[in-house]
Amino acid sequence: MSSPRPSSVPVADVATVDLRDLTSGDAAARRRFVETLGRSLVGTGFVKVAGHAVDPVALAAAYRSAAAVFALPDDAKARCVRPDLHGARGLVPFGREKAKDATVADLKEFWHVGPTGGNGPDNVWPSEVPSFEVEMRALHASMEATAELLLEAVAEHLGLPRRHLADLVVGADSILRVLHYPPVGADAAPGAVRAAAHEDINFITLLPAATDDGLQLRDRDGRWCRVDGREGELVVDSGDQLSRYLNGRVPATTHRVVNPDDPGRDRYSMPFFCQPRPEVLLRPPAELVEPGEVVPEPVTAGEFHAKRMEEIRSRATS
Repeated sequence: MSSPRPSSVPVADVATVDLRDLTSGDAAARRRFVETLGRSLVGTGFVKVAGHAVDPVALAAAYRSAAAVFALPDDAKARCVRPDLHGARGLVPFGREKAKDATVADLKEFWHVGPTGGNGPDNVWPSEVPSFEVEMRALHASMEATAELLLEAVAEHLGLPRRHLADLVVGADSILRVLHYPPVGADAAPGAVRAAAHEDINFITLLPAATDDGLQLRDRDGRWCRVDGREGELVVDSGDQLSRYLNGRVPATTHRVVNPDDPGRDRYSMPFFCQPRPEVLLRPPAELVEPGEVVPEPVTAGEFHAKRMEEIRSRATS
């Protein structure tokens, strides 16, 4: 099976910012953070964030628990699948998801964790690994808080009130996706990769350093480039809902996870999909619309998300 190799492409020109400049720096440091983050997101759809509150020791423990969960026997994992929720919580088994325009399923399995005490369905937890619940709840909370801070900076960069975007995600059903990419077997479908080219649906995605490389973005010239998020950094990218809400000022950049040079390696990652509440209308604020400019028909975030998820589900069963 042929697939793109992570070592054969250039490194993406994605800026790095330190969140401490936003939260505890002086006014000049804050302005520098906002400008650098905004310029990187507008230019590439990606930015890397250091100095955040996602504890590296807790993250390492979460990865160990995730590995233990995905190593459970098939019958134990099957008890954590909720078909009635269409993958909104619990385990989504291997080979069940395709990217929007892909013809074969991604080479992955994953677990969805929602907020504690939110309006969404209850989370599903494996009794065999009790640490998984504790660690994923804590990770979800720290990522949620960090996402709001980053959205404040995006709003400032675009001349919107500081809390304009962050207030739209308060109380939303943002999702932590715990991903396992098993070794790539010789029986994998031709052309199958760990995650086919796609854009995220949500406002922003926060991705702590994965356990292996493979993440790539497609730049404005159509070239695939590696995203070299270092240990301790969050890789952040903007999604379709944010791009639509901001009238295209921030793009939703196409990205993928390619197969490793060594097909025998597992890969784990934990992206946090920060999304607006379902009733939020994806209509650009007046500050971002030029006189006479035609914008897309408004749609709620819930309608937009449901349509995209239905596209993914229909491809997964075709």
